[in-house]
Amino acid sequence: MISTPKIPCARIIVSISILIGICACERDSYTSWNCHSQGEPKTPMVLRKAQMEFKGSRFDYCGSLGTQSYFDQKCPANIELSSFVFTPSTGLLKSNEQTFNCIAL
Repeated sequence: MISTPKIPCARIIVSISILIGICACERDSYTSWNCHSQGEPKTPMVLRKAQMEFKGSRFDYCGSLGTQSYFDQKCPANIELSSFVFTPSTGLLKSNEQTFNCIAL
């Protein structure tokens, strides 16, 4: 008769805990902002990974120069020509048409 070794319950619990811990590292991190412009109500803006969600659209992160981050639906070769320029330290968000003041939530 061949006997198979039994794995103690504690070892199974530790293995499952490690697996759950590794999976938790993949959680989505994001920053929410409330942005307002003259004559417009507050508009939510979310920075999630390498994207900005604003006014129902998603914009890709094109890069940064100094304190300014650039976002566009299709990043131009010269990132300074991007549709949106965001300065997280001041909360200033500039688009081609408007300037928004944003406050982190």
